[in-house]
Amino acid sequence: MKELGIRACWVRPYTITTLNSDFNSRLTNVLDRNFNPERPNEVWCTDITYIWTIADGFVYLTSIMDLYSRKIIAWTLSKTLEVEEVLKCVEIAKQRREIKDPLIIHSDRGIHFTCRKYSELTNGMKRSYSEKGVPYDNACIESFHSLIKKEWLNRKVILDYDHVYDLCFEYIETFYNTARIHSHCDYMSPKQYEDLWNKVN
Repeated sequence: MKELGIRACWVRPYTITTLNSDFNSRLTNVLDRNFNPERPNEVWCTDITYIWTIADGFVYLTSIMDLYSRKIIAWTLSKTLEVEEVLKCVEIAKQRREIKDPLIIHSDRGIHFTCRKYSELTNGMKRSYSEKGVPYDNACIESFHSLIKKEWLNRKVILDYDHVYDLCFEYIETFYNTARIHSHCDYMSPKQYEDLWNKVN
């Protein structure tokens, strides 16, 4: 290669940027892949995904799912990875669900979910964390973020923040929660599945 004047291109190794350096025994996997709770508000799971736009670069979708019905009970979209956006999403979920009893809230070990502000906001809940580098521990919310991209966002040329916000609203609020059937929900939508539980309990 040297004789031919060919030089190899060096590619910067992928670096995970949102992990907390403290992976000690306090961050336990309470959920332990028990993805089938018996009632709503028993287990929530949350995660952040990146969405590319032409004008604004990456924007960040934070979602919270109720594992009983797979319903997205809160979501926020932001232009930055500030922890306040995650806190805002948790606040929305708490207000919408009017929770009274402690529940499990599961996430990965990113700094947003291990910081002091998050711990204070989720005080009284059982915080559960995926094992380091094991996305399957949070498979349901990971699957949702894959679906919204595969079924909707990746089919569009996304212009900017406002455009992707409208797309996320349309997918989550008018399709995924209310119309898209799930085998987990006995081929009902998340809303129908929850409504049935509320009717018989």
